[in-house]
Amino acid sequence: MAEVKDLEQATPVTEPAAAAEAAPKGGWAAKWKDMPKKKRRRLIRRIIVLVIVIAAAVGAWWFFLRDKQPEAQVVTDVVSYGSITSTVEGSGLTKAKKSETITLTTAGTVQDVLVTEGQQVTAGTPLFTVDSEAARTAVEKARKDVEGYEKQLRTLQKDIAGLNLAAGYPGKLMETVTLNPGDTITKGQKVAVLADDTRLRLEQYYSYAYEGTIKVGQTMDVSIPSLMTSVKGTVEAVHMVSRITPEGSKLFSVDVLVPNDGALTADMAASATATVNGETVYPYEAGKLAYYRTGDLCSTVNGTVISSDLVDYLQVKEGQVLVRIDGEDSESEIFSVQQSLEEAQKALETAQKNLDNCNAVAPIDGTVIGLGIQAGQEIEANTTVLTIADTSTIVVDATVDERNVSYVKPGMMVTIDQWGTTFEGIVESVSLNSKAENGVASYPMVISVDNVDGTLMTGSYINYSLVASENDNCLVVPIQCVKSVPMEDGSTGDVVFVQGDRPDNAIDLSVPVEGVPEGFWAVPVETGISDTYNVEIKSGVEEGAVVFTQVQTESSWM
Repeated sequence: MAEVKDLEQATPVTEPAAAAEAAPKGGWAAKWKDMPKKKRRRLIRRIIVLVIVIAAAVGAWWFFLRDKQPEAQVVTDVVSYGSITSTVEGSGLTKAKKSETITLTTAGTVQDVLVTEGQQVTAGTPLFTVDSEAARTAVEKARKDVEGYEKQLRTLQKDIAGLNLAAGYPGKLMETVTLNPGDTITKGQKVAVLADDTRLRLEQYYSYAYEGTIKVGQTMDVSIPSLMTSVKGTVEAVHMVSRITPEGSKLFSVDVLVPNDGALTADMAASATATVNGETVYPYEAGKLAYYRTGDLCSTVNGTVISSDLVDYLQVKEGQVLVRIDGEDSESEIFSVQQSLEEAQKALETAQKNLDNCNAVAPIDGTVIGLGIQAGQEIEANTTVLTIADTSTIVVDATVDERNVSYVKPGMMVTIDQWGTTFEGIVESVSLNSKAENGVASYPMVISVDNVDGTLMTGSYINYSLVASENDNCLVVPIQCVKSVPMEDGSTGDVVFVQGDRPDNAIDLSVPVEGVPEGFWAVPVETGISDTYNVEIKSGVEEGAVVFTQVQTESSWM
């Protein structure tokens, strides 16, 4: 009260009118200026005290916030029965299931174009005509190449039969060469002379006085003086030559075949007589027996001798193998020619197809797309002229991940979305060859869509979705409940952490899972399908089990 008293003494109360006149103008600044010093000091002390109190309060509040720890709350879920659907989604590029592109590999001049872009055509519809001399020349050259290689191959295949060099006819070996196993033999090398002595030939001359009396097939008596015997022979041929003897007689020749039982040989003297109308016809002179035929026995391949049975005067039968040859080189040569023939045949096929394309017809039913020629245009080699696409069926190349691939089967329905328009398709195939990317394996899948009305466009990206698997009555838990942990055998397995008493099938983990509080036990589980939120539990826990999900914290900062 004393303080108030002093204030009253220092500042006497005046009449309102006088105070109004005495009050300075200018607001608080003027009032502060006119305020007594003692009063101003007391006001300043009060303001300082108030600021100190407020600062202390703010500091205490901040200290409280800094030291306060967030509360941790353990979130659990209960294993329960429910439904779950696993959906595969993605995108892919549409394309016609069947299409044919016509490309000319030689230059030419477009004569006429018979279709337009977007036109529907059927197989066999004429498309265009192109005049190409180069295409005709290419076919002719390719055909000659094929014929040449075919001829080479036939010759080699015939020659390679000589790996078992055999007698082409029965007879006797002469002038044989010595061949030992391991010796090199070359194609065309002569190894023996083979003489057919199963029968011999005797050439005789008779007077033209007997012209017409000696005929082919006629039997004749052949006398062999050295053996003092005669044998029957048969006229093989009559040659109406004109041999003039020193005596001036004119003679014709006759070939007589004489069978050989093994006692006859070449160069034996012999003469053949015939009986004509009871008269014996004698030759002008005796002749000499000759082998029916002789020939050189030659190798038809290059190679190495395996064995040889060549012996002079060896009597052999037709087809008897005389030399065996390792024909590796010849087999390699045949393989090389076969390769060249196959390439030539492909070249001919390509050249012929290109020539046919100069007067092309539609190879399939479909729509003409990519038409890029016009009449009179000069086109260069390897020009793609047009494509015909059968867009009645569209396919989409897609993938399915390793978690769901076992559930995706051909025939499953697929929903296709193109620019907001939906279509229904089916899974046509699922490949078993996976492709790994970012640690996840995916499997190629082909989706087929009926597009008879042509509303689904080709060459555009679409979104697709299919139900890979679903279960209407299975045990489910949130995905977060299932933890992947290392097992004792080094593999990785799935577990959930069950609250309560330790279950019989609980396991001890070598590496604890961070964040799992005490009172929860690791139990191995077998998982099934999953969706965005839940996963199917096939075995390991039962309905009603309380399982750990996560630890959730709440900040007290407001």
